[in-house]
Amino acid sequence: MESFLINLLNGLSWGMLLFLISLGLTTVFGVLGILNFAHGSFFMLGAYLCMQIMHIMPSFWSGILVGPLVVALLGVVIERVLLRKVYGRDISFQLLLTFAILLVLDDAVRIIWGPGYHVVEPPAILSGVFTLGTRTYPVYRLFLVIAGPLVGLALWLFFQFSRWGRIIRAAAMDREMAEGVGIRVPLLFTVVFALGTWLAAFGGALAAPHQSLAPSMGERIIIESFIVVVCGGMGSFPGAFAGALILGLFESFGTVFLGSAQMAVPYILLAAVLLVRPYGFFGREV
Repeated sequence: MESFLINLLNGLSWGMLLFLISLGLTTVFGVLGILNFAHGSFFMLGAYLCMQIMHIMPSFWSGILVGPLVVALLGVVIERVLLRKVYGRDISFQLLLTFAILLVLDDAVRIIWGPGYHVVEPPAILSGVFTLGTRTYPVYRLFLVIAGPLVGLALWLFFQFSRWGRIIRAAAMDREMAEGVGIRVPLLFTVVFALGTWLAAFGGALAAPHQSLAPSMGERIIIESFIVVVCGGMGSFPGAFAGALILGLFESFGTVFLGSAQMAVPYILLAAVLLVRPYGFFGREV
């Protein structure tokens, strides 16, 4: 029973990290129609900047506040200078451009921080463990289980009830009509891309004490985030939550029952969903 609970919590903590990353990915796609392959690099940058800021201001909370904001500003520059040129064009242009951004950012991280691994300690208030029968479990992972849904709820409330949220949803449904009533859609798209970038970087900052930092850490997360978004339904918040939860639990229990074959679990899940429900759990058939 204790082993089951440990694996359950591991699946939930990893799933909630995936949920945060997938939220940004599905938000950008739902509003801008951009499949952003560089999203994993923003996750990685959020983790590295959190670590760097902690060296300057020795506080984890400073890292998770300032680091994602810096990455969001980089996202503004990328959207205005590069991504605007591929809006409305074939999806292959988007994928090639964002993949090129991913390669550039990965190399930049290697140049600045080196190719080795780095470790970030959690804040003192979250650094302990709690007892689970005869086993112990890190408090920080339990914090991740709580943080993911709270951020998701805040974002859902923002889109549902705030003025900016309603404007963004209107522009996503009909860009031409939104421009016709005076909404500055290009500015809106910049804000949305910055929000998606911030979510990826915030997830990276939260992941810093959870896993070792390495220049390749964004590659796994972007693949699994795409799987979450596709399985849940493109542009769907509930779909991102369900997909992340299912994938996190499958991977956690797959490690126990499947061993090294667990690496195939995300792809098996993706294939199964595409065969049975190609538009995802909460997507709409077109």
